[in-house]
Amino acid sequence: MATACTQGKRTQHGKGRKRRQCPLWSDTVQELRNLAGQRPPQERVFLNRRGQPLTRFGIHAVVERCAVKARANMPSLASKRVSPHSIRHSTATHLLRSGVDINTVRAWLGHVSIDTTNIYAEIDLETKANALAKLAIPSDRKASRRWGKDPALMAFLRSL
Repeated sequence: MATACTQGKRTQHGKGRKRRQCPLWSDTVQELRNLAGQRPPQERVFLNRRGQPLTRFGIHAVVERCAVKARANMPSLASKRVSPHSIRHSTATHLLRSGVDINTVRAWLGHVSIDTTNIYAEIDLETKANALAKLAIPSDRKASRRWGKDPALMAFLRSL
């Protein structure tokens, strides 16, 4: 997995050797520049103890170590499996919750099919509950029930 960071975008060659670009916040770009120091832009940012680029296994180990440390402040993490993929999953869910359209999230994640990205939208019960709350009838508003006085409609409903 090769990565490079330039001009607020990260280019990545991931699964299937696909080339992907993801936008980065300017603060993130600055932090990456600080981490890279004086290294040329085409060199890797994240290195292991031996100065070699981190492998995907190395990244997984770093995430696991950070999750173990975070459990001290957030005990609920003890029952959760935290991995680089769970961070990716959380990011996709947060993007959808904040109103980013699903096709943009699909492209960001590098999914070919929107059906794959729909998994993130389907499981988000909090977003569904918020949408339902937006449609709720205020309790102080009296509902009009004129339909209840329509004998034909009532007969039809009873026949169901």
